[in-house]
Amino acid sequence: MQNNPRDQKKLYEQYYGYCLKIVFRYLYHYDKAVDVVNDAFVKIFGKLNSFYCNQPENIEPMFLGWIRTIMINTAIDRLRKDNFLPEIGIINENVWVEDKGQASDQSLLYKELILEIKKLPPVYRAVFNMYVIDGFTHQEIASQLKIAIGTSKSNLFKAREILQKAIKRNENEIKICRM
Repeated sequence: MQNNPRDQKKLYEQYYGYCLKIVFRYLYHYDKAVDVVNDAFVKIFGKLNSFYCNQPENIEPMFLGWIRTIMINTAIDRLRKDNFLPEIGIINENVWVEDKGQASDQSLLYKELILEIKKLPPVYRAVFNMYVIDGFTHQEIASQLKIAIGTSKSNLFKAREILQKAIKRNENEIKICRM
């Protein structure tokens, strides 16, 4: 709150990975995602005085939610700026943080699903992430992306359809490999 650079660096380092994972759901290109995270942290530091928590025992979950909202909004702003153009790039392997409690096959399935989501057209991907992962309503998505509610619903339907086909295709490939 006092704009202490040392404290800002500590906050940045503590939540950087969390923020990068959020932004990667919206932006495919690693360099763009890093830029968005950095831009969002500038916003966070500028708006830190506006963060308020009336429940000190829940301060971290509320703070993480506040940060997540800023990250999502900054990523959407970048998508809009780029006119939702498809991105070309690869996901750098060092951004995957393995959950040690997760079985290796679950970890592999998670990575494959994320890669399939990344293949979605940018507008479908944004709507899918906002609705399924981040819990936005179609009204909120329409407002954020400046599209009609019906368009939001249609984009979600099409994204789910594409992902279901990809999952079935992957299941068939696994069956063939096991034969």
